[in-house]
Amino acid sequence: MKAAILHRGGRIREPREKQTIGFDVCVRRSLSDGNIKYVTEEQALVLRTINGLRDAAQHYLLDISEAQLYIHVQSGVTLFRDILKSVFDLELTTLLPERVLPVSTAPPLDLMTLFDSQITEIKKLLGPGKRRQLEAKAKLRPLAILNSTIFGDTDQPSDKELKQLGEEVLGGKAWVDIFKGVVTIKIDADGNGSSLSLRFSKNEGIPVHIVSEETSDTSVVGMKRVDELGFYNLGAKKLAEKVGLTLPKTLAVIKHLDLRDDPECYKEFIIGKSRFKQFSQKAINVVKEALVQQSADEIWVQQRQNK
Repeated sequence: MKAAILHRGGRIREPREKQTIGFDVCVRRSLSDGNIKYVTEEQALVLRTINGLRDAAQHYLLDISEAQLYIHVQSGVTLFRDILKSVFDLELTTLLPERVLPVSTAPPLDLMTLFDSQITEIKKLLGPGKRRQLEAKAKLRPLAILNSTIFGDTDQPSDKELKQLGEEVLGGKAWVDIFKGVVTIKIDADGNGSSLSLRFSKNEGIPVHIVSEETSDTSVVGMKRVDELGFYNLGAKKLAEKVGLTLPKTLAVIKHLDLRDDPECYKEFIIGKSRFKQFSQKAINVVKEALVQQSADEIWVQQRQNK
């Protein structure tokens, strides 16, 4: 990624910094800098998901199935191949040795089927007489990482969040209602052998049928955003924590970007006599991408001068 940035005329070391830029900045710069841009939103999702899984394997207990491992490894190889071709005009197959071991003998290509099978296993681990909480959390973690990454949240899921997910699974809640982000993407496969490609893409929609509100045991997906507070789940203080700024500087950046005018990033709720000003996970990425172009300190000074 750093080689691609340099090849496109970008920088990988900031002035007076001893170290080159880190992974998150690499992704943001490769995605949002108009002169450098060489990855799409879907490709950035692959990168961030693999990085989240690597981080989890390094610092937490992670139990990732062979099916999941295959999807992430093959999509990573596909992404590497795509970047080599689009940026450097090189073919990956010309650089590989003649003998390459297969990644998997039975590659799964359907996220829906994969999540169905994983949730069934997790439910068994949490069932009566089992209560194997630690193993269940280890299996839930990679699913949660993929789901949260789709919403732009690259933080590791906490034990509390994993416990809540386990309770929802055990309670019989449909996984499409628990991992709502996964429903929005699909895996496109083409080719075979050394030319096999797996790419994440936006899901055009899954089959749905309309039922009355009284109908039980149904799952509604994609009709409308029912849980608005679940989507706009960040207050200004929480948003500040996510982007690594103080609250005053975060508010300055929010004003600078007119973030409150973007319905995908901000919404106000009135519950009873209280008013809640909430931001979505997308706001995190918007702020971080803006900070690549201009520092928070510079924005802070500008906003104070404009008062």
